[in-house]
Amino acid sequence: MMQAAELAVLDWLQAHLRCDFLDAVMPWISRICDHGEIWILLAAVLLLLRKHRWTGMSLSFALILDLICCNIVLKPLVGRIRPFLVNTAVELLTAPPADASFPSGHTAASFAAVFALRASGSPLWKPALVLAAGIAFSRLYLYVHWPTDVLHGAVENAFPGGRRRRLGRRAAGRRPPPQAGAAGPQGIAEKTDRTACRPVRAASRGVLPGLKIFLHSEDARHRCHAQ
Repeated sequence: MMQAAELAVLDWLQAHLRCDFLDAVMPWISRICDHGEIWILLAAVLLLLRKHRWTGMSLSFALILDLICCNIVLKPLVGRIRPFLVNTAVELLTAPPADASFPSGHTAASFAAVFALRASGSPLWKPALVLAAGIAFSRLYLYVHWPTDVLHGAVENAFPGGRRRRLGRRAAGRRPPPQAGAAGPQGIAEKTDRTACRPVRAASRGVLPGLKIFLHSEDARHRCHAQ
């Protein structure tokens, strides 16, 4: 029954939205993410830019984790048949994929990128969301995925996929490296000196083990006496 309802949605798209313009555009939109190329390229560019390196790391880890969860685990585990194999009368505009249908790898990778950019505070998440939505729709338009394949590919990154985003942020580091603010490097140095003069509570917090705690404490004490 569920399959019949999803098939009706795909057939409705073919009957009411299919046109020459979309026939030319949708395969191209889908193709730029056949193997996550557009998001891999974006991650590579961000990694090359010092200011955006942390965002690039977060995006890279999100794509790697999505690849493991979606393509390596879920697709072989579920093994869902593609819709064009059920309705063989439909005219395909792209090469038929050979792997399983559930979930949509194009959609999962695209929304993994969107949520990784959003979580890292990058304004690029907004245009990325528009592109991700276009890629997701293209998979339905091309008749290569069921609607629930696409829906799961998107929401798995918003809810359970949030765990993967947190893992990605932990792997890349929770915060980007400190950058010089309005006060400049001198202001940062003064702030570091004031921080060094505070009592060291690293042992109680468990931040630094044994010798590092002792050396840090001694260094802080010497700085305080020098001032």
